[in-house]
Amino acid sequence: MRRVFKTRPFARWLRKTDLNDAALCQAVLEMERGLIDADLGGGVLKKRVALPGRGKSGSARTLVATHQGDRWFFVFGFEKKVRANVSAKELAALQALATDLLKLSSAELDRQVENDVLAEICR
Repeated sequence: MRRVFKTRPFARWLRKTDLNDAALCQAVLEMERGLIDADLGGGVLKKRVALPGRGKSGSARTLVATHQGDRWFFVFGFEKKVRANVSAKELAALQALATDLLKLSSAELDRQVENDVLAEICR
């Protein structure tokens, strides 16, 4: 069963954009079909998500922790007009976070959701 989450920092960033959870769930469906913009290594993928009224090329970039199976974690987002990419140091930190998130059991994930560390957005 597929589970999709967003981290608290990602959720804060998301509130500043015109994106919504439905767009993120659609992005996961696309990634499951192989439509990935970049594999950054260490369980981190880059996926463009269109902001309303704009195409994907000038819109938001999301970084997703996953093993491309049943768990997807939106961990970082930015608009292309604000920055071109993440730094090497940021990527290393996101890869470490991906490793930690992907090790969590279902029960541990449920506790993270209960404690508002993660928010589950679609299944």
